[in-house]
Amino acid sequence: MTEKNAARLDWEQRIGLPSDLPEDGAAALTGTAELPAPAGLRSEDGTGHVLLDWQPVEGALGYLVHRADTVDGPYEPLDHRGGDVLAVPAPPYADSLVEPGQGYWYKVASWTDAGAGALTSEPVRGCPKAPGTRPPAVTVAVDAASDPVPLPPVWNRMIGAEHLSMLVWDEPGPGDADVAEEYAEALGIVRDELGVRTVRAHGTFLPECVSVGEDGSFDFSGLDTVYDRFLTTGLKPVVELSFMPAELASDPEYTIFEYKGIASVPRSWERWGELCRALTVHLRERYGADEVAGWEFEVWNEANLEVFWNGTQAQYHLLYETAVRAVKSVDPRIRVGGPGSAAAKWVGPLLEHCRENDVPIDFVSTHTYGNAPLDFRPETRSFARATGRPEPEILWTEWGVTPTHFHRVSDSVFSAPFVLRGMKSVLGVPPARQGASADALAYWVATDHFEELGRPPKLFHGGFGLLTVGNLRKPRFWALRMLSQLDGGRVPARVSGDGAEALVEALATRTGDGGSVDVLCWNGTLDQTKIDGAAALDREARVEVGGLTPGAAYTVTLRRVDETHSNVKAVWDALDGGHSDWPNDRQWAELRAADELFEEPYGTVTAGADGSLALTVDLPMPGIRALRLTRTGGA
Repeated sequence: MTEKNAARLDWEQRIGLPSDLPEDGAAALTGTAELPAPAGLRSEDGTGHVLLDWQPVEGALGYLVHRADTVDGPYEPLDHRGGDVLAVPAPPYADSLVEPGQGYWYKVASWTDAGAGALTSEPVRGCPKAPGTRPPAVTVAVDAASDPVPLPPVWNRMIGAEHLSMLVWDEPGPGDADVAEEYAEALGIVRDELGVRTVRAHGTFLPECVSVGEDGSFDFSGLDTVYDRFLTTGLKPVVELSFMPAELASDPEYTIFEYKGIASVPRSWERWGELCRALTVHLRERYGADEVAGWEFEVWNEANLEVFWNGTQAQYHLLYETAVRAVKSVDPRIRVGGPGSAAAKWVGPLLEHCRENDVPIDFVSTHTYGNAPLDFRPETRSFARATGRPEPEILWTEWGVTPTHFHRVSDSVFSAPFVLRGMKSVLGVPPARQGASADALAYWVATDHFEELGRPPKLFHGGFGLLTVGNLRKPRFWALRMLSQLDGGRVPARVSGDGAEALVEALATRTGDGGSVDVLCWNGTLDQTKIDGAAALDREARVEVGGLTPGAAYTVTLRRVDETHSNVKAVWDALDGGHSDWPNDRQWAELRAADELFEEPYGTVTAGADGSLALTVDLPMPGIRALRLTRTGGA
């Protein structure tokens, strides 16, 4: 077995193992204690799915759907085959992992930090319908007369990236790419086209960035070279305080990834604090105190997993407390948080530690994949009430369609509506600032220049990036681009019909003068057995827009993402048929020519005397449609 294969096998065997299993104990914060099961569970038989709905439970972070083949069970958690957390943040939920005509029984449990609570006492039955000759219809009703409210920029406040030292690489990369140039270009693309403002990357304390002298002093000259280059992009760093320098590590051989980041507890907690303090002083001196005061510092990465931390949860709390006190001793304005955990774990325990020990915490951070993020507001609000301190922000510093390296779903159209589903789930409902359940949902990552388990072996290899090597835009990128193109403020958009608000969802905006209305609708499922699509889940959407100028003419443009539109992977498959790992010059030229969001004129329509109009679009699963109505004339 090669060293590369051994490293990957080790990762796959250990990635799900927790670093610590704390003893159960009474929790003081709302959202950490067991809650009752939801009331009002109901089912609706849909084409190709069963739709479930229930009443929310105060204090729940989410809900875990269970299913059985018979009324007597056994009831098992419903696994949609892509998530590291199976609980969903809110109803409704569409179970598309079904066979038409077969009956299923369902129960639901509330989800907290302690896991799933009791199941609903009375199950409900669902039986999915077989598809007919035409896709079922759904209606997207937009109220353009409502006062528009701002969309909180949860999708572009932050993005993930591989360690920033890639910006100064001077060696040939995958496919003979200039890694440093393409990495910087990728950051520029997400900045300019998605509006991204900050970048969270591993490895602040990797050897190429920080060294320790024989006298114990810290040399940050390597980090200076990296940050100098990074800051020219106009973006801000999220300073992830990891990995452990070898000279400070209790076990310098305890490493992760091909670049061997050290995931060990420190030999000396005092020295760890000195490192964090020295870094803060250095950054302020080099880049300015006011500049650095606007950055976030996140303590470690996924310490709840054995592969990332060889200590206990209590030792992570000490790591966090030592780091935050060191940073704040230099400048209390700097925002510090954690635990940067995998699978939405350890958030409540960290908040409880900070409450009990009067430890600063400006934000909580955690990760999840293959699902919409849970809602941690019960815990952050409870912390604020208990301490009298400001409510910590909620930053999902890693989120994506899959946690699995080299998974084909990452290159697929399936992942595009998934992205919009996740973003809408944290946006809540207007008024948006009151409804948003997170302050950032950072997609992991910007580019396929990534080397955790080996560098990209070919152009489409299932990389985590929104952009390929060579910076071609994947369907997931276009989903975020379409979200960024929404103009004006949010207005209500409600979906009704077969699969409404669980498969088919929508967002709408209008400009202040009402001269432009955008409607973004999509069709997707969490069920990753449907990566290649499912005809039974295709829909036809009737988009009804009210509140327009009576008798006014509107020019309509339509943008599409689906298997045959805005899908550069399909273009590559047609060009090469899977024969080559990397394009030749001619193929690169054709791929770049196809690297655009498909847009076409829909025509000109006129609002009726009541200020309404209706449009119809096909909506395959997976698929996205974006309609822009621009007023061109009055009555």
